[in-house]
Amino acid sequence: MSFLKKETTPPVSAAPAGGPDVGSAADVEAVMKKYDRESNTRYWEGIPKLVIQILMAAFAAYSIIDTVFLSVLPQRRLPIFMGMILLIGFLTFPAKKGDGRVNHIPWYDILIMVLGSGAYFFYAINAEKVIQMSARVMQNDLYMIIGLIGILALVELCRRCVGVPILCVAGVLLVYTFFNLMGTPNVEQLKMTLYQVIRTMFYTTNGIFGGPVNVCAKFIVVFIIFGAFLERTGIASFFISLANAVAGAAPGGPAKVAVISSALCGMVSGSSVGNTVTTGSVTIPMMKKTGYKGEFAGAVEAAASTGGQIMPPIMGAAAFLMAEFTGEAYGTIAMRAILPAVLYFTGIYIAVHLEAKKLGLKGIARDQLPRLSKLVRRIYLLAPLVLLVVLVSTNTRTMAYSAALAIVATIVVSIPDLILDTRPGGVRAGENPVKNLFLMIFNSLEGGARGSVTVAVACGVAGIISGCITVTGLASKLLSAIVNLSGGHMMIALVLTMLCCIVLGMGVPTTANYCIMAATCAPILMDPSIGVEKMAAHFFVFYFGIVADITPPVALAAYAGSAIAKADPMRTAFNATKLAIAAFIVPYIFAVNPQMLFINVQGPLQVVQIVVSSLIGLFGVAAALNGFLYCKINPLLRVVLVAGGLGMMVPGTITDVVGLVLVVAVVVYQRMMAKRLSPAV
Repeated sequence: MSFLKKETTPPVSAAPAGGPDVGSAADVEAVMKKYDRESNTRYWEGIPKLVIQILMAAFAAYSIIDTVFLSVLPQRRLPIFMGMILLIGFLTFPAKKGDGRVNHIPWYDILIMVLGSGAYFFYAINAEKVIQMSARVMQNDLYMIIGLIGILALVELCRRCVGVPILCVAGVLLVYTFFNLMGTPNVEQLKMTLYQVIRTMFYTTNGIFGGPVNVCAKFIVVFIIFGAFLERTGIASFFISLANAVAGAAPGGPAKVAVISSALCGMVSGSSVGNTVTTGSVTIPMMKKTGYKGEFAGAVEAAASTGGQIMPPIMGAAAFLMAEFTGEAYGTIAMRAILPAVLYFTGIYIAVHLEAKKLGLKGIARDQLPRLSKLVRRIYLLAPLVLLVVLVSTNTRTMAYSAALAIVATIVVSIPDLILDTRPGGVRAGENPVKNLFLMIFNSLEGGARGSVTVAVACGVAGIISGCITVTGLASKLLSAIVNLSGGHMMIALVLTMLCCIVLGMGVPTTANYCIMAATCAPILMDPSIGVEKMAAHFFVFYFGIVADITPPVALAAYAGSAIAKADPMRTAFNATKLAIAAFIVPYIFAVNPQMLFINVQGPLQVVQIVVSSLIGLFGVAAALNGFLYCKINPLLRVVLVAGGLGMMVPGTITDVVGLVLVVAVVVYQRMMAKRLSPAV
């Protein structure tokens, strides 16, 4: 899924940017087209391109107006939304990879597009009649055929832009649902069972138009459009410059810049791959120039960019779905995500600092870095983000209305650059400032609509999966199976759930992954026999769905980083997994003790204790994995550091004290050893 998806252009040969050791934009595009289905798009030019852009911009504008101002019957609003998604989707994604023909769409794609989107528009037009007929809609063969076409068209678009793994899950569950509902196997019963499945998946809220699509149409799409607007204010380059000013001069500065800039960009981006490409094109060449190996440089950027999806306030759009599944306020969910996100990025920051110390790397000369005094003048770029957080956290407006106001604020903060003479170099001669502002709004709307397609399609298929589980009562059967397999032991259940999330998350967008796991595994973890707290269970499946982007063998973010760094993809992926160790440890800790999510904490003092002890514990684990502190750490002390670090990350006074003693003892010993060895060096 990509909030800030770049517009794809026909591949061209380009010299590597930044030197022979750095991959060019063409290298990155080639890797993404091989592994990332979102990157395989049609090529439009001239009038066809303009017409499609206008269609996308109109859809984005309609989505904002609909979610904020209109009150349309859900059975009409959601089919219109999905019909437009299918129309845009088939205009964007070809049937197979590598189709580089310009302004070309085959006749069969036009047929699927017209029939598929037409099925949803037919439902929207006849919504009231469908409601009145209720179960009797199964007696109408025309309605059933149209419903089947709508389902199949969604499945085909999902194959093109999301991937096969989620379709395998949906296909198996649909077959299971069919045989579960079927009684005596005869022709008439087969037909009625098929009609029952079609009605459930297409004409009720237990299928495509269930919770995921409802949340997508109501909240997520507006936030995607907001992200597209925010990107075009130049906030990404501002974040990179700010990170350079803060950490560029430190030892191994470029790697720290990558961590900070990716964390900041992650606040508004919902794509680990997009974040990797955006910031990595700047930071990875700098890291390699400083002295980091390509595998490490690409891994740092991939791990940091992947963490962007756990970074409040957007959190890869899954925060809004989490609010729907758990009944918690969005502001509360964003607040609970703060400490785990801080631990994640702190762990990576510590790892790159220790690597820089081990390699003896220096930072960037200060005269080559941006000056904070100049960057402060552009601090107004943060105003829309601050406004959004304030409005959402105070519940003064609905989430959709808050996002709409933030979009207006984004347009306002763009005026100094697009109309006034405040841009670096000023408004260039011959430019029309008003035209620039109009194009910014138009391109943002078009980019937001383009970025919504994959998310909406994934939500639609996730709705089918959730509907199958609900109709068949499969959740209770899965619960019994997991409980029996784990023997009621929480840790075994957590490990099994982790493996499911990582396997399913390989190539599947965060939103779809979370929807599926929230409907299947989260309820299992929440069962009294397992005993994981509700919010902790949902955060657990959310985290492990995300780290699939850097977990071999399908690690899209790591592959993007390796393409820029011209490094081995698998080595980059393994390095990224090691750097992101916090994402593999922290979920187990808050599952066992949800105080890390600020649940059931007793006063501010306990919050401070949890934060400080977690950070010190993470330092111990990161140092042990890196194998260097003041000097090389021997294997026994690395084990002691891991034990002490984990002890401090588990909330509790006794574990904190024991962990602190172990970590401090190793640090002091390392310091003494470094002083002994220094004269000999």
